[in-house]
Amino acid sequence: MARSKFGSLLGIILATAGSAVGLGNVWRFPYMTGHNGGAAFIVFYFVCVLLLGLPGMISEFIVGRHGGANAARAYDKLSRGKPWRLVGYLGIFTSTIILGFYAVVAGWCLQYLYASFMGSLNGDADYVAHYFAEFSSHPLKPCLWAVAFVLITHVVIVRGVQNGIERASKLLMPALLVLLLVLVVASCMLPGAMRGVEFLLKPDFTKLSGSVLLEALGQAFFSLSLGTACLCTYASYFDRNVNLGRSALQIALVDTLIAVLAGLMIFPAAFSVGVTPDAGPSLIFITLPNVFREAFASVPVVGYVVSVMFYALLVFAALTSTISMHEIGTAFFHEEFRQPRSRAAWVLTVVCSVIAVFCSLSMGACPDLQLLGVSVLDFCDKLTAQYLLPLGSLLTCLFIGWYVPRATVRDEFTNGGSLNGRLFDIYLFAVRYICPLCIGLIFLHQLGIIGA
Repeated sequence: MARSKFGSLLGIILATAGSAVGLGNVWRFPYMTGHNGGAAFIVFYFVCVLLLGLPGMISEFIVGRHGGANAARAYDKLSRGKPWRLVGYLGIFTSTIILGFYAVVAGWCLQYLYASFMGSLNGDADYVAHYFAEFSSHPLKPCLWAVAFVLITHVVIVRGVQNGIERASKLLMPALLVLLLVLVVASCMLPGAMRGVEFLLKPDFTKLSGSVLLEALGQAFFSLSLGTACLCTYASYFDRNVNLGRSALQIALVDTLIAVLAGLMIFPAAFSVGVTPDAGPSLIFITLPNVFREAFASVPVVGYVVSVMFYALLVFAALTSTISMHEIGTAFFHEEFRQPRSRAAWVLTVVCSVIAVFCSLSMGACPDLQLLGVSVLDFCDKLTAQYLLPLGSLLTCLFIGWYVPRATVRDEFTNGGSLNGRLFDIYLFAVRYICPLCIGLIFLHQLGIIGA
């Protein structure tokens, strides 16, 4: 039986960009921008995408398309009997953990979408803060929303690559972009909004520092889903005629565009009511509900619509990411254990639901539920962000740059010689030297060894 493929180039771009676009674009990117000097951070971020993001993406694409299989088998086909297959297993393990705790935050977004629709977020700052504290500490509600989000993801995955992942991406990504553009326009029309636009787009290079560069490197790394085996898995569904370099560039541009638009949505509204959006994780669940309420106080119905649209945007962004993470493990169990796709998807759904429940309980109802002195959710977050993701991406760069024969890498890069390979030497130099250096710096920064 022939293996499934994406049905169109548009489907490839939207699905793969959707795997990168997530809550990190809508929440983390504006927060990091606000925390690190505004437009100057964005300039560094663009440079980091070119230095680390594009070569890293192309490397995972090469492994996935050449292997034409799940991540573990794809690495195995290129490793010639050596234990590089373990890099694929690492990516599968990492993405499963991420989906488990990511579903908790995605579930919060679902709850807030429901609460916004029902008008339950109307109130002052103390009310909104209390609302979040009460909801997140409830023993049942957050768990149910998290599991519900995993089940929604499951429904998409069991329908397959073209009828599930690709079709959902063609619906979710345009809808996400339309919502984002509408919210950007609404935000920029507020009194005093231009101060937020200026902060976001007018660089102040006096604020640049080594720490800002390291933060930009980290954001570029995590925003593009490097190290999760997602890009490798999706590339296994690419046709041989797909231009990997061009696709990586298009995906990076879409991902960056949405991140900048998210800033244009949040910063003008925040500045119009005198709030700087650098409040960290509380931004989207405590700070922004108050921002929307105050910014549109003269026209409450507009504030209501904006709030509903914003949390719908978050749900769509989260769903595009959870779909890609679910597919990594589903493809593995489907192909390696010769299980029907639906059964393989259920394995991931059950495992990730269990992880999500433990993570959710550790954040409120059962604060003593800890691993190494921190909540289960924080432990999973730190384990993946500080160790597993950088390690997986570093090993991939070493694998492609130094182990896989140069001729094989060039053959994939140029589609068997049908594409111009004038940038190949630059790409290979970046994968061999620049990417490992950047990932090493990210790793050290995450551990607080440098730039703390």
